[in-house]
Amino acid sequence: MIPPRKDCFGILDNVFPMGKEGLREIVPACFECPERKGCLQTALETEEGFQLRSVALDRSSAGGLFGRLRRWSEKKELSRLNKSQGGKKK
Repeated sequence: MIPPRKDCFGILDNVFPMGKEGLREIVPACFECPERKGCLQTALETEEGFQLRSVALDRSSAGGLFGRLRRWSEKKELSRLNKSQGGKKK
């Protein structure tokens, strides 16, 4: 029998909330959780997760033409993934 998942599973603001300094932090209780990797991956596949990843790409340095092309390609891929999942919210 598969144990039921916790209520916080895959919810970005519960497992990776904004800290006091304006940076996201992993909740200390999550370090002991056996499902932490899958939970964070699921959280990053939600609409909020795609927005977080897009903002992180915007903040990264371009690093010349190749860097700008790489960043554009990654943003395009995030957009495709978000559309293919229907922009699901958790």
